[in-house]
Amino acid sequence: MASCADILRSEFPELDGEVFAYVTGILHSSGADFESVDELVEAVGELLQEVSPDGKDERAIREVCQRLFNCLQLDEARAQRCSQVLLDAPIQLSQITDGYDASADMLPGLLLKRGQTSVVNTKKLEKAEAKLKAKQDKRMERDFVKSSGPLVLEEATASQAASKKETRMESSGKNKSYDVRIENFDVSFGERVLLAGADLNLAFGRRYGLVGRNGLGKTTLLKMIATRSLRIPSHISILHVEQEVAGDETPALQSVLECDTTRESLLREEKELTAKVNSGRGEGTEGARLSEIYAKLEEIEADKAPARPDLLLLDEPTNMLDVKAILWLENYLQTWQSTILVVSHDRNFLNTVATDIIHLHSQRLDMYRGDFENFMKTKEERLKNQQREYEAQQQYREHIQVFIDRFRYNANRASQVQSKLKLLEKLPELKPVNKESEVMMKFPDGFEKFSPPILQLDEVDFYYDPDHYIFRSLSVSADLESRICVVGENGAGKSTMLKILMGDLTPVRGIRHAHRNLKIGYFSQHHVDQLDLNISAVELLARKFPGRTEEEYRHQLGSYGVSGELAVRPVASLSGGQKSRVAFAQMTMSCPNFYILDEPTNHLDMETIEALAKALNKFRGGIILVSHDECFIRLVCHELWVCENATVTRIEGGFSQYRDILKEQFRKEGFL
Repeated sequence: MASCADILRSEFPELDGEVFAYVTGILHSSGADFESVDELVEAVGELLQEVSPDGKDERAIREVCQRLFNCLQLDEARAQRCSQVLLDAPIQLSQITDGYDASADMLPGLLLKRGQTSVVNTKKLEKAEAKLKAKQDKRMERDFVKSSGPLVLEEATASQAASKKETRMESSGKNKSYDVRIENFDVSFGERVLLAGADLNLAFGRRYGLVGRNGLGKTTLLKMIATRSLRIPSHISILHVEQEVAGDETPALQSVLECDTTRESLLREEKELTAKVNSGRGEGTEGARLSEIYAKLEEIEADKAPARPDLLLLDEPTNMLDVKAILWLENYLQTWQSTILVVSHDRNFLNTVATDIIHLHSQRLDMYRGDFENFMKTKEERLKNQQREYEAQQQYREHIQVFIDRFRYNANRASQVQSKLKLLEKLPELKPVNKESEVMMKFPDGFEKFSPPILQLDEVDFYYDPDHYIFRSLSVSADLESRICVVGENGAGKSTMLKILMGDLTPVRGIRHAHRNLKIGYFSQHHVDQLDLNISAVELLARKFPGRTEEEYRHQLGSYGVSGELAVRPVASLSGGQKSRVAFAQMTMSCPNFYILDEPTNHLDMETIEALAKALNKFRGGIILVSHDECFIRLVCHELWVCENATVTRIEGGFSQYRDILKEQFRKEGFL
């Protein structure tokens, strides 16, 4: 088999001597460190493409790197089989160095033939060398973490420039404002800078929606505020409802709101009973009930924890809530008298609740008045104006530069040239629009035509407790063209029905039928529990689907936006949305032809939700999903099943009709 040097000579016959020596040096000294052809391409691919005399494209360069990688793998295998090699004859170093000039200007350890001049871009060599060193350092760090025992996650930190005026007002007790002003602050997570020189101004009584891509630091920012790592006036009380909390199955927000409504209800009843006793209209039972109320108020510490904190921080509050609960929450938060800062991916929720939008991107925060739809329109207009201003300035700069270049050496125009140069220096430096990369997702097709029925439940009964049936006489069916959304109140049995459909739960009575060639991919609303958080996403796939190359695992993860260093970081260090993407990559690796998805949009940012919807619409196979995200449901689903009263009902009018039904229920109950 040809050596690496032979491959380089055959593919690049006119390769510059310095580049040849540099590349072969990397291959021989660091070949064992390359775990995939991707790493080899990253180390030397760009350099080889630049010096290629026949203009090889990226695909051709990758093929060359694949041959080099295969050669290195073979050399490594030989080295493991043979720890010592006997030479056939002595080697004379003078013969090796003959014809080379050791005094030539070169990179350390590289040799050029006499009379040969290098035409390579030295900066490219330095860049390639730096890339390789960074990759080796990262691998050493990763290996150290693996060998050093239990996983230790990075911690978030915040720093803020001190304001003498605010410090003086705070210490004197003169600051009575309930507005929150945090200026010129930084937030980092380990070595990653999330926010730099940012400003956050929250006017009391307004409701702010915080939006941005997964992993940019929205949750971290809320934690920095809640823990007062960022300076918040001491007289401002803060309540923080986190996205992920340990405990029972009750959503965190539901617990908070139940506490709030319970407190208000108890205080109202206490007032009514006291009024009866004082007026003499009592029936004699008021005293006992008042004792119960006082005990309950003391239990929930009603006097110490006011129902309405000055600043309410909510992180993805609609996660795990059903549609009915979300409608109630939207109405409830609109009556909140103090300030709200909420992270949410739900467009409809933000359009209903938010009075302002804060956009986290490029390590800064941009403020927009109005709801989410207004934010989208205004942001697009801002970006267009920014790009127009940049292009206009570039044209102006070029116009001035042409004049300078033309008359630079003309003595008669010297004063004008100097004036133009000063003008260029004074121009503000505008930057082109830095558009966020589009999120891409693809669900591989596993489509083949089956004769029906594909997936069916016939007269199914199911219960965990014989005294409480979850389903009675349930009959539903789906095929490979199905796009079904299941809705209903929490506890109505949505997730249970999905597990019966998959065969994870066995009916007490009735029949589940699934086609013998049906391959189901399942996404659980508790998908994080199914991931090993102590290993990387690449290792996760390698354990689940052994026998494939690292390149295949990386490609699979990259299809869901988990690329680069994200793929080799411990899963525990990823954001909620990034963990969901890892779960999608794992679910689709085996190419199912039918997907059952339980709350797939939880933790995902809006761009990823839209990409998920597009991917599902292109997928040629069946889909049943549980979701509360109205926008997502309307994009994907053609059929709506309502889970209630131990059965499932199909609503012909789709989500619009279901929403109207819920609103009517609220009106009758006095909530709207």
